[in-house]
Amino acid sequence: MDMERVQAIAFSFMTEGRIPPEFIRSEKEQPAITTLHGYDPQIPTIDFSDPDEDSLTRLIAEASRDWGMFQIVNHGIPTHVINNLQKVGEDFFALPQVEKELYAKPPDSKSIEGYGTRLQKEEEGKRAWVDHLFHKIWPPSAINYQFWPKNPPSYRDANEAYAKCLRGVADKLLSRLSVGLGLGEKELRESVGRDELTYLLKINYYPPCPRPDLALGVVSHTDMSAITILVPNHVQGLQLFRDDHCFDVKYIPNALILSNGKYKSVLHRTTVKKDMTRMSWPVFLEPPPELAIGPLPKLTSEDNPPKYKKKRYCDYVYCKLNKIPQ
Repeated sequence: MDMERVQAIAFSFMTEGRIPPEFIRSEKEQPAITTLHGYDPQIPTIDFSDPDEDSLTRLIAEASRDWGMFQIVNHGIPTHVINNLQKVGEDFFALPQVEKELYAKPPDSKSIEGYGTRLQKEEEGKRAWVDHLFHKIWPPSAINYQFWPKNPPSYRDANEAYAKCLRGVADKLLSRLSVGLGLGEKELRESVGRDELTYLLKINYYPPCPRPDLALGVVSHTDMSAITILVPNHVQGLQLFRDDHCFDVKYIPNALILSNGKYKSVLHRTTVKKDMTRMSWPVFLEPPPELAIGPLPKLTSEDNPPKYKKKRYCDYVYCKLNKIPQ
């Protein structure tokens, strides 16, 4: 075990009304101080079943460009598929600690797959109030079943069913985003790896926190992936930065990130609750590790030069997690 799990710490401290000092954020991060209340902008909601492709493309492009985050309805994934995904994830985190540790991330591993607590380097040794489980769910050639829990027994079936449905949503999103950039329908998908595009699932488990005013579930960040598609449970906790303020947002299952400033990578974070467990199931659509990523040539010009250097995706991830300037 790399460090004590937050789930165990939460159980130990719940009756004490305090949290260990490594979880207490600075005043510039504490949600009680930095959350703007009474400001309730509406996150775009898009009907994914809209038969008018031009209209759908325009709405997705505008939401991605102006917000970097939006939610979709009528996406075609059956409710029972999502419910099953959530149920097996909840059942995994309800297992005895010793059983969860069977899927722990190896301490010397360069991969982030596995059960764990710490993900990225933080200043002053601070910690986030969250445990997690990472594993790939697509394509089959990328999956390492070592990190897929065998208990509950239905875990594999539930994840495979969700992955199958999610592929259609992701392909449609990429095609509409591509057209919205003035590219062909398949160009964006081809630029991020085509059939080698990897679907990395992360289950976030945020246990009840005695001092949610002082802690964060996930610190402020932008996602690394081409697209992030998120399923939350019923407990709110996502916060978005906009107009120099941080505010609560309501049920946002999809967050999008594209390069070169055409689509924005939105800064966001996660808060925790005192009496409720929050969980979420983001899937990060990632290019193959060795793929060179960078602004598409068609999207750059003398007047709009590239803002980012071209580099291998694995190098980009390493720098991002270790806070190395890029």
